[in-house]
Amino acid sequence: MLRSLKIPAGITIAAIAASWSAVAFTASLGLPSEPQGAESEAPANARQASDSKSLRICAARKQPPLSLEDGSGLENKIGAALAEAMALKPQFVWSDRPAIYIVRDYLDKKLCDVVIGLDTGDPRVATSMPYYRSGYVFITRADSDLDMKSWSDPRIAHLGHVVVPFGSPAEVLLKDKGLYEEDMAYLYSLVNFRSARNEYTQIEPSRLVSEVASGSAGAAVGFAPDVARYVKSSPTPLRMTLIEDDAVKSSGEKVAQRFDQSVGVRREDASLLQQVNTALTRAKPKIDAILQADGVPLLPVAN
Repeated sequence: MLRSLKIPAGITIAAIAASWSAVAFTASLGLPSEPQGAESEAPANARQASDSKSLRICAARKQPPLSLEDGSGLENKIGAALAEAMALKPQFVWSDRPAIYIVRDYLDKKLCDVVIGLDTGDPRVATSMPYYRSGYVFITRADSDLDMKSWSDPRIAHLGHVVVPFGSPAEVLLKDKGLYEEDMAYLYSLVNFRSARNEYTQIEPSRLVSEVASGSAGAAVGFAPDVARYVKSSPTPLRMTLIEDDAVKSSGEKVAQRFDQSVGVRREDASLLQQVNTALTRAKPKIDAILQADGVPLLPVAN
């Protein structure tokens, strides 16, 4: 959900929040700390008392496809499966703000107790054992011959527009290849030219996919859990290919493409973390089925 956003070299916190998940940005796009200068906010209606029969799950009210108030979000379903495996009732504590703020404004203030979909090892929290691993994908039209699997593919230089999430590893690599400047005006047109320097701004995952389906972009790059649902449901047949984890900048610096995902709890909640880890083992078949139903490609966890 928070896309515990691994920050690639050359990308500042201000530039990302100024990307997810989540829902997640997305590692996925998640920040090691929430954007500086953003006002901390925890509405009074979020103060739901904890009880021994419920699991309070931090969640963004509207961050499709990961978190939605009707419970249809990918990570809402995973949270419900986790609660069931703990013999608890899922109690969602909803935030009206993007999920990127949830750790600071909700978890740290003890308004909720777990966050679904953080990168394993996120320094803001104690993270559970990984419950799945996935990565960034290339999205292209199925009727094209663009079956790219690696950022080293020379065809990338001739794609025309490439839709990428702001602050993502894909943006870093486009810049490193000298392809970003000619794409920048197009990308910002997808968010009505809102400045990412002054507010949290991100291209909706559904828009990443629809731009390729319509032919407006030659390809898109997204974190698989963010885009798989839309690729699967697209009326225009699309190809989604996991990107090999071999991407490097011209300097030789690695730019990770694949990430383990975990549940986050407050660092001092050792007992809850242990319970979550035990429950994740029980819930794994159900969680895998939820991910597969959305079309998320799964990899063996690294940790």
